[in-house]
Amino acid sequence: MMKRKWIILAMLFVIPAMLFTVSCAKKAVMTEPSTTDTSATDDAARQAELEKQKAMERQKQLEEERLAAERAEKLKAEAMQRDMMMSKNRFLSENVHFAFDSAILDSQAQELLKQKAMWLRDFPDAKVVIEGHCDERGTNAYNLALGERRAESAKAFLVNLGISGARLTTISYGEEKPLDLGHNEEAWAKNRRDAFALE
Repeated sequence: MMKRKWIILAMLFVIPAMLFTVSCAKKAVMTEPSTTDTSATDDAARQAELEKQKAMERQKQLEEERLAAERAEKLKAEAMQRDMMMSKNRFLSENVHFAFDSAILDSQAQELLKQKAMWLRDFPDAKVVIEGHCDERGTNAYNLALGERRAESAKAFLVNLGISGARLTTISYGEEKPLDLGHNEEAWAKNRRDAFALE
């Protein structure tokens, strides 16, 4: 009988304990998230943020380089424009001068025409009118003919330097448009000239 009591007692305590253990085994065990999983996610997020910042910095750098290049190009264009205006003004303001009653180009006139030829090469679309002028001495008809010979002399020299004759037109004003209205050798020397104008 004693044995039976022990069996009953054992059943009373052992079976519930077994049931409790089985019940606990079926429950999902809650575990702490792995620190390696969190750390990998954080690293990936940091890496993505770094890549984003690098891309933004690169974009900013490219924009700054583009703006700097535009500024440099603008400054270069402005400098070229200034140079062009200065050389154009020089081209137009420097006259070829002649001796009395002559259409022969001296060495100084030839040097000046070489410079004008270089300008004409730099600006191939420019068309030029070469104006022949004389001092007041001589008849109107004679001075018109002399002015024409002077203009043609300069044109021929420029053509020999490789400038197309189609870009060069000549006209004679004779004594009609003096630079200096004086009646002395100094004034006459200034008026014996070829002047240059753009068409």
